[in-house]
Amino acid sequence: MSLSRRHFLHNAGAAAIALAAFRHLPARAEAYARDPKYGIDKYGPLIKDPHQIIDLPAGFHYQIIARTGDPMSDGLIMPGAPDGMAAFPVAMNPTQTVLVRNHELSSSWGDVDAFSGDKKRARNSVGHKAFDFYRNGLPANGGTTTLLYNHSSGKIERSHLSLAGTSRNCSGGATPWGSWLTCEETTYGTKQGFGKDHGFVFEVPASATELVAAVPLTAMGRFAHEACAVDITTGIVYQTEDAKDALFYRFIPATPGELHKGGKLQALVIRDWHSANTRNWRDDEKDSHARNVVMQQEFLCDWIDLDNVIAPEADLAARGQAKGAAIFARCEGLAFALRDNTQPQTRELFFTATTGGNKGLGQIWRYQPSPYEGTAREHEAPGKLELTYESQDRAYLEGCDNLTIAPWGDLIVCEDSYSGERDNTNYLRGLTPQGKIYTLAMNAHKKKGEFCGACFSPDGTTLFVNIQQPGLTLAITGPWQTLRPA
Repeated sequence: MSLSRRHFLHNAGAAAIALAAFRHLPARAEAYARDPKYGIDKYGPLIKDPHQIIDLPAGFHYQIIARTGDPMSDGLIMPGAPDGMAAFPVAMNPTQTVLVRNHELSSSWGDVDAFSGDKKRARNSVGHKAFDFYRNGLPANGGTTTLLYNHSSGKIERSHLSLAGTSRNCSGGATPWGSWLTCEETTYGTKQGFGKDHGFVFEVPASATELVAAVPLTAMGRFAHEACAVDITTGIVYQTEDAKDALFYRFIPATPGELHKGGKLQALVIRDWHSANTRNWRDDEKDSHARNVVMQQEFLCDWIDLDNVIAPEADLAARGQAKGAAIFARCEGLAFALRDNTQPQTRELFFTATTGGNKGLGQIWRYQPSPYEGTAREHEAPGKLELTYESQDRAYLEGCDNLTIAPWGDLIVCEDSYSGERDNTNYLRGLTPQGKIYTLAMNAHKKKGEFCGACFSPDGTTLFVNIQQPGLTLAITGPWQTLRPA
């Protein structure tokens, strides 16, 4: 999980950069529970925020940099439900960061869109670049926005709609060639009032300063996509699926870095365990493929080819499972790390299973690719899968969703523990390379929306994160490398 020492030192130095105009929080402790076996108190108690946005440890500060309904530079309105997000550097200007954000909107929900429901305005704004229109005449409600953030001023300098006509853009992943892969978490289509079938991945260049044409990367499959992560050493793209019987996918591009040229879609198989059921649900004892998976248990893995990946019947996962693919409980967040950039074999991926575990509170999985990943020699040294963490109490972790890898190696995990429940509270959690879990922040807003889109600025000083409801994007700074005694 940890990155190279050189990368760590670079970001540790960058963390000393001071950012202005951040709120200071009063010294009132917020209690939270700690896993008695795997928990640590890395940053100390949370401090109550008088503005009731987010509680953070002492020394950490936040600023709201964008809100749903804000006017954007292109004359449109900042859409609601910001979700997955990535941060990109700006050439020759280290004081700026580009953020590309998803919007998990559905045309049938009546959420805030970029056009205020104005059909004429929408059509004039998107032209022929929108992927699809809903039966109300508006572009399918979803897409992405792009923000240019200035670290010195703490403000957004430019903002615009960058993808339109897609639906329920949930998460995605940044590419090493400077783009955002945005994923539709739906397989709705013409039967639900759209002009086309949905459930695809789209690519948005981070450098784009206006709306880009929405072109689906159909070879990457049609299913309820959640996240993507690119192996920077091979160009292979891994993908998660948000479904109760989800598969873990990989896409081997015909030409690395040029995903539009097609490639091969595959699903993960656990050796000697046909249609492996990894969920640990109590009712899985009725399933002949269920076993009790324990933490740190390691499995050898292979990959099977999938056909008819456009899946007009939305049955890709069912067909994959029938061929022996492993199933997981709502795979969501996904991140890639290279532990030592001088050793390509030290790469790994982490993904969440949001409702996995014997209590349904969530699992975090680690996959280590074969040194020969994507080649004919893969069977000589198969990939390895491990259950890194499974929550036994909602006070430790619940509904693990989006995640990112911090520059010093910890996982930062966003909770989506069923937003809207009266007694629900969502947290940002951390998981160290040693498998120790801790609390970083608590959502103190009355709407108790999910955290999503966590990502660090290129210099490692700022954690950006969205609170989906009421639709806020925050920039958080603090003593990231501080480690208190356990």
